[in-house]
Amino acid sequence: MILLNFVRKDPLSVLLLAIPLAILAGVSGWNPLWVFALSALGVIPLAHYIGESTDALAHYTGPKLGGLLNATLGNAAELIITIFAIREGLLELVKASITGSIIGNLLLVMGMAFLLGGIRNGVQSFNRQQAMNHAILLFLSIVALVIPSLFSHTIEGTYEGGLKVEVLSLGVAAIMILLYALGLFFNFRSSQALIVPDTSHVKDGDAHPVWSLRAALLILAAATVGVAYLSELLVSAVEPIVASYGISEFFLGIILIPLIGNVAEHLVAVQVAIKNKMDLSVEISLASSLQIALFVAPVLVFISLMMGNPLTLIFNEFELLALIAAVLIAGLVSIDGESNWLEGAELIAVYLILALAFFFIP
Repeated sequence: MILLNFVRKDPLSVLLLAIPLAILAGVSGWNPLWVFALSALGVIPLAHYIGESTDALAHYTGPKLGGLLNATLGNAAELIITIFAIREGLLELVKASITGSIIGNLLLVMGMAFLLGGIRNGVQSFNRQQAMNHAILLFLSIVALVIPSLFSHTIEGTYEGGLKVEVLSLGVAAIMILLYALGLFFNFRSSQALIVPDTSHVKDGDAHPVWSLRAALLILAAATVGVAYLSELLVSAVEPIVASYGISEFFLGIILIPLIGNVAEHLVAVQVAIKNKMDLSVEISLASSLQIALFVAPVLVFISLMMGNPLTLIFNEFELLALIAAVLIAGLVSIDGESNWLEGAELIAVYLILALAFFFIP
């Protein structure tokens, strides 16, 4: 009965059962597809508990430092997965996951929020100016990601071209981290939340569970270690799956990895939209994309350099098109400060079209 009550309060906890199965699959040499699937399912609740423990810690640090914790650990699961991918030399998977996270938040998550929120509540409104501020900063960050790719195509085949591209990627990454730091500083000094979603207006009934400081730290540490172990299993199964089933590394990175690492946060954005709290829902979608573009991507560039597998911010033409289209669409639907279920359906349709095309890209 106690277990049923716990699962009822936290449905994602049932996926914890996948963790021992994933460990058994990895140790026993099961089919790589089973190893990948079970590891992915195990990561989902652990990523959820990283978020829950971070929110619990915010009760002790205050909203400002709590926002900083959220900015640092908000995409911890995906960051850990991509670090293991870098170690294995799966750089295309890493870059695809960056693209997939951004377009997933802007098209799939926002689309689901608009669709289900609109069906439940009709036309919904949100802070137009705040959403536009997010969209402008996000567009600037996408421009920063696009420039190294355009530069690479311009000097392709020239002497020392590869070295120049690598240096440019490092320079862009450093500037983006600086911009991210400035955004966090702005959050500290202003009531507006540009980088971190402002959850201060969430009512008590919607708040995350408040654990003791010790419990929050222990859960955060255990969940992080668990994600690291499962990430190693998951990444080790990628190449066998690509070789055996014809599923491209690119598709795994752009569709599956972002969903695995961020599904808990995605559910929160949809749930608050259904409760007619569109300000928070839109903030989660846009701020999470900003964290990926301004923090996760540039940090991975420097981590890859330290690991001996340099990652450059060079994306293929279709990734660039998807990024630009997603940001423009997000900006357009934010112009009027209102949303409805049809706009949500349109966003999801664009995401599904892109996903279908990504599946067929070799």
